[in-house]
Amino acid sequence: MIESGQGLAGAAAALVLLAAASGASAQDKPLNRVFGNPPVLGQPSAATGAASLLRLPAPGPRVSNERSYNLDIKYVESRLFDPSTGHDQKVRLRGYVGTDTDPNRPYIAPTIEVAPGDTVRVTLNNKLPVDPTCTDSSLPTDTPHCFNGTNLHSHGLWVSPTGNSDNVLLKLLPGNSFQYEYNIPSDHPSGTFWYHPHLHGSTALQVASGMAGALVVRGNRPPTPVANGDLDTLLVDAKGASIPEKLLVFQQIQYACEGPDHKVQMLPNGTVDWTCLPGDTGVIESYAQFGPGTWAASGRWTSINGQILPHFEVPKSGLVERWRLVHAGVRETITVQFRKLKSSVGPIDELHLQAKDSDQFVQDSCVGDPVPYQIVASDGLTMAKAQEVTATTLQPGYRNDLLVIFPEAGEYCVSEVATPASGNVSDAASGREILGFVSVGNGTTLSGANAIRKALTEQLVATAERVYADPVVKGKVVKDLKEGLKLTSFVPRPTITDDEVNGYQDLVFFIDTTSSANVTFEVGNDFTMTKNAAGNYVPASAEPYSPSRIDRELPLGGVQQWELRSYFVSHPFHIHVNPFQIVKIVDPNGKDVSVSGAVDDADPTGVDPQYPGLQGVWKDTLWVKSLIKSPTALTDPPTGIYKIVIRTRYERYIGQFVLHCHILDHEDQGMMQNINIGIPDGQGGVTHGHH
Repeated sequence: MIESGQGLAGAAAALVLLAAASGASAQDKPLNRVFGNPPVLGQPSAATGAASLLRLPAPGPRVSNERSYNLDIKYVESRLFDPSTGHDQKVRLRGYVGTDTDPNRPYIAPTIEVAPGDTVRVTLNNKLPVDPTCTDSSLPTDTPHCFNGTNLHSHGLWVSPTGNSDNVLLKLLPGNSFQYEYNIPSDHPSGTFWYHPHLHGSTALQVASGMAGALVVRGNRPPTPVANGDLDTLLVDAKGASIPEKLLVFQQIQYACEGPDHKVQMLPNGTVDWTCLPGDTGVIESYAQFGPGTWAASGRWTSINGQILPHFEVPKSGLVERWRLVHAGVRETITVQFRKLKSSVGPIDELHLQAKDSDQFVQDSCVGDPVPYQIVASDGLTMAKAQEVTATTLQPGYRNDLLVIFPEAGEYCVSEVATPASGNVSDAASGREILGFVSVGNGTTLSGANAIRKALTEQLVATAERVYADPVVKGKVVKDLKEGLKLTSFVPRPTITDDEVNGYQDLVFFIDTTSSANVTFEVGNDFTMTKNAAGNYVPASAEPYSPSRIDRELPLGGVQQWELRSYFVSHPFHIHVNPFQIVKIVDPNGKDVSVSGAVDDADPTGVDPQYPGLQGVWKDTLWVKSLIKSPTALTDPPTGIYKIVIRTRYERYIGQFVLHCHILDHEDQGMMQNINIGIPDGQGGVTHGHH
């Protein structure tokens, strides 16, 4: 049966590494981890005209390619490489089986590729066992449950949230099928998006099992004198084909092994026993497997495209590639850096490398200077100016598109960088982790960041001069590129100006731990503080999620400014349907750390690089940082908070959807709100149909 009423947000992205079984048993040898792009669900169609992306117009007559995909949801038995043993660990996890899924890598969903104007239909067949908790009305809404119920969310897509479109308020129970239909507008931005389950109560558990995949929208609309175009039209080679791409879907498959009773093994102190012995089976069946500190304690490894420590191949140095990065994990911050690998490192399968030793491995073996690269899109949306970095931060739900040139041939590490506590989901400082490797063939050798930037600029300028026939367009694009790799002709949405804003919203995240017997995950609509019965200050409006309550009524056509805060640790904010533009991010000392070149040093434990340069950038997920470590230490007004100011337009689509924290176990336990966008009633509210 299909029910409506409960919801959750998120999305999932996927790309798959083509791996071949070695012919040996799971106990003998690991799967081959040489990288290859994943199976693709369909090829992109031609875009249906040069729809203006500078000021989004009403869509014209629909010219659509139809794409239909069929995915069974069931338990899948397979293997995941364990670097600590050099062997594969047997696991049994929920996964997708069907159109273009890879039986050698089942814990990642296939990549869906579409074009603006396409219609995508995804049929889900829930073949998981019957789950009595799905229909037990006595269970609290915000207690994780219904692990075998499901639905689907297209994270970041600008489509309807109602009916059988991006509707996360539906529940697909075992034994039933349901077809989602995404009518992608002809004026939809091209970019990197993703999809994943979003049923409130089971989202984290299913996404942690690898039920996530990439959804790439490809466009071929060139800029015009009056409208912006797709960045895809600039990222082409001399023959007009797309430049080489790598699509990396990062996941955190946090399995534990089951005991003879087929339940997750636990220690006497009530925490998970992460030990897996030969012959054990890894499972994800309990929310005890999530929470602060559990990822580090688990000893598991971040996977990329369903593989642990994959090996990517780049044909030659000096080649420009587009790397699409998707954080499709449940929790834990990911950073990405490239460094040359020391030549004396032996085969990874023989190192028996423990996760806790990863930091030392990176220090000893990843010895080259960090490779600088350009971030050109955030959450799938092209930025007005490329940002040169040597490491990028991905919070859960984030996507970043990079332009990467490896400066010389050889072997490289894909690794994380050390991160201060305030920049981490775990709220603890983290060291470096090895994520994978890159083999780069012989080609042009470049020396230093200036040479890499010059080579990229020259290639993009040459492409612009070749592909854009209109002299006005060509002149603007070339001038922008030469002025620090500006991309203003490709930003999909116009800046929201002060005079457009006609409403305001406040939002505060809070975890109320003042009652040890009843920890609640909450969202509030204002920043007012009040004292609770225990004498602690708490945000007065904060409440856990209720499926029957509409928390915000918003007017179609409205343009509103939001301020986001967290009154206890940090949380990634995600909202469905309409993206938002960052206006400013003010640290606890009153400094705007979103401007280019800012230094976010309010946290005494270290400098956090993730906010500088985000002013004016469009996103759908954003880290709401807080230095507050204990809810019992709150003052009125509280100290140690960051004030995040964003703006958004409520365009085209009406109906109910959600916003939430994208630490998915937080969302499953109540850190979510229902939103309704309706037609204005002319009196400051929205219409509600018949009464």
